[in-house]
Amino acid sequence: MDGETKLSIHVGSRKSELALVQTNFVIDSLKRNYPEKEFKIVTMTTLGDRVLDQPLPKIGEKSLFTKDLEDALMSKNVDFVVHSLKDLPTTLPDGLVIGAVFEREDPRDALVLNEKFKEYSLSTLPSGSVIGTSSLRRTAQLNGNYPQLKVVDVRGNLNTRLRKLDDEDGKYSALILASAGLSRMGWGNRMSKVLPCSEMLYAVGQGALAVECRADNEEVLAMLAPFNHPETYCRVLAERSFLKTLGGGCSAPVGISTKLKQNDNVYKLTLTGAVWSLDGSTKLEETLDQTFGQIRKTVKHKLSPTEEASSKKIKTDKTVEADNEIAVLNRRITDKTGDLGCEDLAPNVADRRCFCGLTTNVNMPIDVVIKCDNLGRDLANSLIDKGALEVMKISHDIIRSSIGKKS
Repeated sequence: MDGETKLSIHVGSRKSELALVQTNFVIDSLKRNYPEKEFKIVTMTTLGDRVLDQPLPKIGEKSLFTKDLEDALMSKNVDFVVHSLKDLPTTLPDGLVIGAVFEREDPRDALVLNEKFKEYSLSTLPSGSVIGTSSLRRTAQLNGNYPQLKVVDVRGNLNTRLRKLDDEDGKYSALILASAGLSRMGWGNRMSKVLPCSEMLYAVGQGALAVECRADNEEVLAMLAPFNHPETYCRVLAERSFLKTLGGGCSAPVGISTKLKQNDNVYKLTLTGAVWSLDGSTKLEETLDQTFGQIRKTVKHKLSPTEEASSKKIKTDKTVEADNEIAVLNRRITDKTGDLGCEDLAPNVADRRCFCGLTTNVNMPIDVVIKCDNLGRDLANSLIDKGALEVMKISHDIIRSSIGKKS
């Protein structure tokens, strides 16, 4: 694709309705800056889309929703790929980078109740009520906080899971879903409650869209750079550094929460992370923070196809996650001395730093980027000192022993 003379950009996407909504949102954003370019969507089905009869951890592949797309990217069948950032492993294939993370929507999870239980909450649902989720993180927190409920795996895209919930003869009393996906689909009215972080820590990168491209494609990287949202970048870099240090993924219950708050001319990034046993009986949690300055506000980009640039808010519990200020870091990178993690890049981009798959945000000071990366690593090491790796190993062993057994 790089050698084509026409101004056509090929964009990889999963086939689900939500994936296409997200991909079209990214394309529409780019078109406003680059009206002369033509964008063509190339859809494909990933392993995670094809294997629906097993829980995600049992499939035994880290890149469940990304590998097929990345293969197309590396073979130059597409120029970039749009992902939900939470689906992207913290270590990417050699030669690929995340060129931009768009402004994050509310990263928290939402409770979606069956119509018969609309007046209930997780704490008041009848004992034995079935809650559907495909996430070990959500399962562990539900088991720990609400042992009277029964948590059952539910697979399929967003539309499929909601149909299962609404089925009159179905078994589900409620689902736990990412609020961002429901919002992007225009289904905010399906949320019975957005769960506060005191009740449900969210997944690393949840609510953010990532654009992955080839590390040597300078044209695409330059095109994406203005959309690499600094505040979101700060938060998700710290989160991905945390997860990478722990070595977690779909096969371990790991949750996170980040807050970026301004106090006079100082900004404070607070990171809370936790690891659970599969049954939720063991929980290790820690909070660390980091401060830095040189941050200024900027005009918000439109968050999703269903809202205006003024950034419509869904009515939820009043928390910093839903009401966070946009923070833009004030100067461009001046220090590009060497590579900090992007292996085997082409020579012309060998000086481009890379953090947990994220290419350095040129809208941010490099010292802030490094502080965010270090914060996530330090938080993970604090949990490791408390025994997090042992808790995670037990989870891995239980999952591994169940592979091949009837679910």
